[in-house]
Amino acid sequence: MTDDVPNTAPVAAPRRRGRPPKDSARSPQETRALLIRAGLEMLTEKGYSAAGLDEILRAAGVPKGSFYHYFASKEAFGSALIGEYAAYFAVRLDRWLTDPQRTPLQRIEDFVEDSAAGMARYGFRRGCLIGNLGQEMSALPESFRQQLQDVFSDWQSRLEVCLREAQACREISVTADCRQLAVFFWTGWEGAVLRARLEQSDSPLRTFAAGFLQLLEH
Repeated sequence: MTDDVPNTAPVAAPRRRGRPPKDSARSPQETRALLIRAGLEMLTEKGYSAAGLDEILRAAGVPKGSFYHYFASKEAFGSALIGEYAAYFAVRLDRWLTDPQRTPLQRIEDFVEDSAAGMARYGFRRGCLIGNLGQEMSALPESFRQQLQDVFSDWQSRLEVCLREAQACREISVTADCRQLAVFFWTGWEGAVLRARLEQSDSPLRTFAAGFLQLLEH
């Protein structure tokens, strides 16, 4: 959701048109992983529209002619980045929101702390890839819309499960609407991430989280 990007492990990719990589020292899987990582780093900082393909290729150390061996277009590349980020962040959310050693609300606090530390680690330059793309949607390929909505729905579902556990152990009211609370959290959290980048401070993250947790007390 924020800050870091996954260390993309080499994965098999279907062969596409275009020249194969010139760097014989790298496997195709390694080259594709480098492209994915460079793309994620660039888009979490600049967004899709401002991130030029040439800049991404330079950062990855991959010749331009080789790009189309792995991805049919920038749109296909963007779609792959969304999928990679979504998979990475699902694992990250599960690490915090399902920790059996912590109460459900403590897990949410731990997620906030980890996110704040991650944004600070990169000087508040990096935001949330999904949030960044959502803000750009009017200028993005329409094919991204449902993909982004699906990612937000997944995040909401994972938080909803955590909140239902909080109900079960009486940390929050049994009458609380956990689904709506999860939607509210991610809507507000994305705004807090944007504000944190603007202010170069984790204060907006902490302010929102404190307000959300206070809301759960009522």
